[in-house]
Amino acid sequence: MESEAVQRPPWYIEPNEGESISHYFGRFRRHEAVCVSSPGTLSKAAGIGPVLARWEKFRLNPFPSEKELEAIGKLIGLDADQIALMLPPKGEKMKLEPIRLCAACYAEQPYHRLEWQFQSTVGCNSHKLRLLSECPFCKERFAIPALWEQGECNKCHAPFRSMKKRQKVY
Repeated sequence: MESEAVQRPPWYIEPNEGESISHYFGRFRRHEAVCVSSPGTLSKAAGIGPVLARWEKFRLNPFPSEKELEAIGKLIGLDADQIALMLPPKGEKMKLEPIRLCAACYAEQPYHRLEWQFQSTVGCNSHKLRLLSECPFCKERFAIPALWEQGECNKCHAPFRSMKKRQKVY
């Protein structure tokens, strides 16, 4: 018996394992088949109000409802469970600012990990390095991951992958 192939819309983008909701929706909005420049436009199209702009900044109070996740999921081609994986588990507190980064992880796979924003996260468990909260070259704080189009500092344009040499061991 043949299994039916899942039909995805042309704008479908596969989430990366552990990817933050902010980074995912930034990638989604920049996709060539989407052409949506603001989170508000996407939220409005899904009929969920301006919540996506809050989610991209990790402002999850109130926490996204199942109805909101289903509405945005229907629009972008993901199910609510897939979107929920880009949100913190119940009870995990988020560090809204500063945005944090493991440059060594980013060099391996260029996307923002949700766990980097957990208050309980001290550093990168894979590389045993402290997370960066600003560019080590110019000291500019990192922009929200939705805006990480080129994977570089917004001020001095240093690539995130080049920052791994500046991370300290923990």
